[in-house]
Amino acid sequence: MKTFATETLPTLKMHQDKVEAIAKTMGSQPATTDASDNTGATNATESAAPVAGANSFTEDQAKSRIQDAGYSEVSGLAKDDNGIWRTQAKKDGKNMPVALDYQGNVTSQAN
Repeated sequence: MKTFATETLPTLKMHQDKVEAIAKTMGSQPATTDASDNTGATNATESAAPVAGANSFTEDQAKSRIQDAGYSEVSGLAKDDNGIWRTQAKKDGKNMPVALDYQGNVTSQAN
């Protein structure tokens, strides 16, 4: 197993470099992986919009990720047709809509 990981790591790093180079040419920032979960999901951020795509987070994982981003009282969590988990949650004493995309980005818009 150790040999496989040692041999595979350079290829994975090369792929990551290529993805980051492509992201730069497209005018966006490359996603940073969260070293704590090994899922390849990105760190939670507060960006302008969630990214549509095939979302593999389970409902429990989505709720945990949203809570880890500092939200509480997560309610009515549901995945929409674009693969984005949507809910109402509270942060800093304010209720607001919150979304989790397939990359793991947590986005919100304060009411």
